Amino acid sequence: MDAELLLKALILGLVEGVTEFLPISSTGHLILVGDLLGWRGEKAKLFEVVIQTGAMLAIVWEYRARFRAVLTGLARDPAAQRFALHVAVAFAPAIALGAVFAGAIKAALFRPVPVATAFVVGGLVILWAERRPHEVRVKSVDDMRLGDALKIGLAQCLALVPGTSRAGATIVGGLLFGLSRRAATEFSFFLAVPTLLAAGAYDLYRSRHLLEAGDLAPFLTGSAAAFAAAFASVRWLLRYVASHDFTAFAWYRIAFGALVLATAWTGLVSWGAE
Repeated sequence: MDAELLLKALILGLVEGVTEFLPISSTGHLILVGDLLGWRGEKAKLFEVVIQTGAMLAIVWEYRARFRAVLTGLARDPAAQRFALHVAVAFAPAIALGAVFAGAIKAALFRPVPVATAFVVGGLVILWAERRPHEVRVKSVDDMRLGDALKIGLAQCLALVPGTSRAGATIVGGLLFGLSRRAATEFSFFLAVPTLLAAGAYDLYRSRHLLEAGDLAPFLTGSAAAFAAAFASVRWLLRYVASHDFTAFAWYRIAFGALVLATAWTGLVSWGAE
């Protein structure tokens, strides 16, 4: 067993778990960190998508009572039916656009400099959103309407561009559409479950010819690390949004993106995927 390969899988799993549900782009971090580690190629891209399932399972575990109530109440509980409908409606736009454009986006934009540019642009958008008056119309996920779900689903489509951040697009979109910070954050969590599950299943099926028996250990290592890190990250974020806005994440995105762009421009770091 290749110890170096497992170490890289562990590092990338931790990166995925920490960043998946924060508005700082897990995909962008995986591309950048993977490039520094020499983790490149089609199988590397497949690995990065598959370990998102580990992070997604952390949401399922954290909200297991909620998901159990929804699944058992679908046949008779209007609240469970409404919740499931909202998630389905929000999920639909990104999965439709992703099926059409995912290949072209991966070919053109899954590289460090485009990702770093998206980091900076996304950070500026968050600063702009935080400086706007925020009128709360929806205090909890249960208060959402179908139109709210659709608008957040359309916002999630922006995250097809790597470096934008799925969590950032849905949370900031939710804030702009009148959701409270907690409601926007929690709905982003719930929406991640079908989105990441579908993305992982689609990429796994499409790239199944790349898989070998030796891939099982790094895939399991990365997924387990992503689960543990995401679980801690989700709990921390819920405490954080109770008393903070997202400005700190915006400045982190801008600083990190600017650093990558500066090192690429000066040649200080040889970004091999460029």
